[in-house]
Amino acid sequence: MGFAMTFSKILIANRGEIACRVMRTARNLGYRTVAVYSDADADAPHVLLADEAVHLGPAPAADSYLNVQALLAAARATGADALHPGYGFLSENAAFAQACVDAGLVFIGPPASAIAAMGDKARAKRAMLEAGVPCAPGYLGQEQGDAELTAQAQALGYPLLVKAVAGGGGRGMRLVRSAAELAQGIEGARREATSAFGDGTLMLERLIDNGRHIEIQIFADAHGNAVYLGERDCTAQRRRQKVIEEAPSPVATPAMRAAMGRDAVAAALAVGYRGAGTVEFIVDEQLHHYFLEMNTRLQVEHPVTEMVTGLDLVEWQLRVASGEPLPVQQSDIHCNGHAIEVRLYAEDPYTGFAPQTGTVLWWQPEQALHAGVRIDSGIRQGSVISPYYDPMVAKVIAHGRDRDDAIRRLRAALRNAPLLGLKNNARFLGDLLNHSAFRQAQMTTTLIDQWQDQGEPLLQPPAVDDHAWRVAALAFALQHGASWRSNSVAAFDITLQSDQVVRALRVHPDRHGTVAVTHAGDTVDLQVQSFKDGVLRYSANGVSARAVAVIVAGALHLALDGQAYLFSEVSAFPNADALRDASRACSAVAGRVTQVLVAPGAVVSVGQQMVCVEAMKMEMWLAAEAAGTVLAVHAKAGDQVESGALLVELEIAE
Repeated sequence: MGFAMTFSKILIANRGEIACRVMRTARNLGYRTVAVYSDADADAPHVLLADEAVHLGPAPAADSYLNVQALLAAARATGADALHPGYGFLSENAAFAQACVDAGLVFIGPPASAIAAMGDKARAKRAMLEAGVPCAPGYLGQEQGDAELTAQAQALGYPLLVKAVAGGGGRGMRLVRSAAELAQGIEGARREATSAFGDGTLMLERLIDNGRHIEIQIFADAHGNAVYLGERDCTAQRRRQKVIEEAPSPVATPAMRAAMGRDAVAAALAVGYRGAGTVEFIVDEQLHHYFLEMNTRLQVEHPVTEMVTGLDLVEWQLRVASGEPLPVQQSDIHCNGHAIEVRLYAEDPYTGFAPQTGTVLWWQPEQALHAGVRIDSGIRQGSVISPYYDPMVAKVIAHGRDRDDAIRRLRAALRNAPLLGLKNNARFLGDLLNHSAFRQAQMTTTLIDQWQDQGEPLLQPPAVDDHAWRVAALAFALQHGASWRSNSVAAFDITLQSDQVVRALRVHPDRHGTVAVTHAGDTVDLQVQSFKDGVLRYSANGVSARAVAVIVAGALHLALDGQAYLFSEVSAFPNADALRDASRACSAVAGRVTQVLVAPGAVVSVGQQMVCVEAMKMEMWLAAEAAGTVLAVHAKAGDQVESGALLVELEIAE
């Protein structure tokens, strides 16, 4: 039996690009919108886009975006009569969904009962087995002692996954390939699950090795109707976090698609689902599919489904939440062309994907928008990327007539929308899209992790080409006043550094706008046309070109030929304090200390883990770079630390 609910003002209980994305559709449909924000997000784009905004509290999510009472108070203060949870945070929290309903709000998502049924992965798997949906073998028991989990793991065999029954997004999950890894896997998964979801209950699941991750987008209304909107292939992952998503899957056959769609709809109906949801499957090498979990919310990767179907899934969410039936039947849904999405992260792929924080110095995505390209972001120039939230800062999506067309458009969009100011994974994404494993649909969910262990060239720092060194020297010379407007034509030397590479160059400007740059014995004349608002226009060998060059605090952030570089001038008087000192172990990132494994007096060996810092949903271990004895520890579990903060002092062994 259906229901009818009317609402006119929607509070979006989230931040970043998903908050902006929901607001745009809501406003297009005539709804007023309310943003919420923490101290760290006071000037964020989602706050400026909304009709009204309410401050929730301090930057940590637990004190702001996860504060249920503050969110409900914000709804009361603004008169909001509906709430959209976005994804992440409280979007799959059944108690929060029920609290919204109890407060008289329309919760734009599934019923709390459906969230609860699918939120507990063990309970969900039992429900799927009863509904006839294929599942991988595993342990779903209530006994959670280490001895019982160990016995069950031995019975299942290896490799296997240790998984938190609560939450999602790859948190609280460990891959265990042998009995020797089990104890550490259980401890790590339990600790992370308790921290992220407040529930350390675990389940075990036999690993489908070399599998593909394929998921089905489903939609259900309050009138008993349910449909699936094709599949998305999310096989390209790193540490169980999706990197690239595409629709349709390059390996799915029509029969396979129909079978997975039927199972996904059966899964939704089994728990009385309503609204948007995603049923995730793992697919083995024989293309047999097994239920993984159901995400009871809108997915990060929903734009690829929108681009191949031509449908607005947020609009469907709002219409279903107001009691309307689904606008189409299964036979009316058709997919056209191919769409691919990549997640732009503030992380450095070449240093173990370490999270990055800092100020966005250049971000003008509108320059990359053309036919078939969409960019969803929640940042702007001047935004500060903090350690408190997920490192994803934008999504870049391209639609083409076929897969190759989509790949070409997406790589061009990444080149045309550089993000400067902090290291990010744009270069890595472009290279991965062009890698033979992706091109030939040979990715598996663990391949990138294997590459990281094996030293795959894709994960090695790319070399800075000669032309980039010359343009960097030109930008510094212009910054120092050597330009076509200068009366000085004296040549001078400049020494630049990019990562660990140092190069000496000679710069010789003349009065006619030409700057001769000598590098590695070769001289190239660069004709300066203009340098304004960060855009450097010049010509070399008669070819005009454009670069983005932003110099802040002596560092040059350069975007050239679709690549981003960071250069600095090397001082003739280097700072001795800047040299690496193995006796001073400093945090590589800003974040929260989760574990301290050493104390004063402890003897440590090279590579021994000492302190764990969590930043942007990732654990970063600080290891000893030399053998020695711990003199002092300057942090404890729960502390917030800045990047570069001194955490452990060592007396290095002779």
